[in-house]
Amino acid sequence: MTPGLYLTHKPVGATSFATVRAFQEEAQATRPDRRTALVHGGTLDPFAEGLLLMLVGPATRLFELLHAVPKTYVARVEWGTEMDTGDLHGRPVHQGDASPLTPALLDAALEPFLGWAEQVPPATSAKKVGGEPAYRKAHRGEVVDLPPSRVYLHTARWRSHDLPRASVLELTCRGGYYVRSLARDLGRALGCGAHLSALDRTAIGPWKDPGPGHRVELHGHDLLPWARGRDLTDQDVGALRREQSIPLSPLKPPEWRLPQGFPDPQAPVRGFHQGRLTFLLTERDGALWSGMELRGGV
Repeated sequence: MTPGLYLTHKPVGATSFATVRAFQEEAQATRPDRRTALVHGGTLDPFAEGLLLMLVGPATRLFELLHAVPKTYVARVEWGTEMDTGDLHGRPVHQGDASPLTPALLDAALEPFLGWAEQVPPATSAKKVGGEPAYRKAHRGEVVDLPPSRVYLHTARWRSHDLPRASVLELTCRGGYYVRSLARDLGRALGCGAHLSALDRTAIGPWKDPGPGHRVELHGHDLLPWARGRDLTDQDVGALRREQSIPLSPLKPPEWRLPQGFPDPQAPVRGFHQGRLTFLLTERDGALWSGMELRGGV
């Protein structure tokens, strides 16, 4: 298993860590004498499915740079019942009348949630409380009071309705957004209660879900394609390792553009040496400086 970024499909019922464990077992089988660094690029709940990013080797250091790019989901929202978990596996905490719901009413209900907002994560989220994931406390029956987080919802549209029972929503958001919380808050705004019965992450940035049983391996220029790039000579690499600057040009534009109006993720400049991503570069005083070296390249 070579260092890089892997697009994989997480099925319903499995945890995100189960995918990490499968990668660990594969890496151990191919290189039993070496430990391979592995991390996934953003949790999917067990009831959810879809695209899960796996970062292997030096690529694990790119983890934080994935948070600020667009993530697209398709969600089934069940009307009439709010669950304590926000999904179908929870305990009902409120039930209401969904019979007045109409497509026009639901379109209007989405509008206030677009853009930047304060969102309270679900009590069963992976948010840390006192150094421990909130869901562990919630599963022990402890009261979990999470503070709101600043989140961003770029677009949201209803794909179909089966009223008053359910509706299917497609949305694009920034990392850190909880679709379960959106369903909960929509149900509260409409007075009828709501929760998710299905969630599918279809894309992260330019990368699409490869589907069950498939995975795609990415290296070099396919990594962080929303960032500018610069090819590095041997002399450039030497200078960067000596903590010296290199000229800003010639810079290459991103290979993939963010959706219009999406917040700038403030990505570093990618430095490529012999076709591999080897440096993350910081622009300062009209020059480029090393922010991080990915030893061996990705």
